[in-house]
Amino acid sequence: MGKGGLFDLERHFAFYGAYHSNPVNVLIHMLFVWPIFYTSLLIFQFTPPFFHLHLHLPLPGGGDALTLPFNFAFVGALVYALFYLFMDKKAGSLAAILCFLCWFGSHALAVRLGFSLAWKVVLAAQLFCWSFQFIGHGMFEKRAPALLDNLSQAFLMAPFFVLLEALSLLGYEPYPGFHASVRSKIDTDRKAWQASKQKKAS
Repeated sequence: MGKGGLFDLERHFAFYGAYHSNPVNVLIHMLFVWPIFYTSLLIFQFTPPFFHLHLHLPLPGGGDALTLPFNFAFVGALVYALFYLFMDKKAGSLAAILCFLCWFGSHALAVRLGFSLAWKVVLAAQLFCWSFQFIGHGMFEKRAPALLDNLSQAFLMAPFFVLLEALSLLGYEPYPGFHASVRSKIDTDRKAWQASKQKKAS
């Protein structure tokens, strides 16, 4: 069974799914949501660190010291990772690994690019990815993005939603009956939205 309250996966997934029922729009989000998360961490890599972690590892090029800054990029990755873990242990564990890989990868890229180039890369990537997502909603979904109705929930759920969508194609289900229950909630929400839209148009 799913958890209730803040970590109610079924409720969160149904909310986000109600705004992402068109297959083309879902595919667009699968392609562009994680790059948005990654590049967001990239710009936060330039915030002042709370402390540094020094690791002694064999590195390519002959080095053996790796320094990781624990800054707002790490805090962001940690919050997302814990949120997903509390909602579902199996898929949440995979999502948490992806979050920290994005954190580690964004640190490596930040070191390589430097701030003067990194913010340009982030700006270009964010504009590109967000443009496609709005196209997905405008042309295919025919419904405004979820962030216009619940900003925090939409931003928190987006990476996990597209991961669960991908895993569901492989037959994964957090618990028996999850997909059927979510589909019922999504259908109810969309019927209410359609009725509201028709009422406004009349």
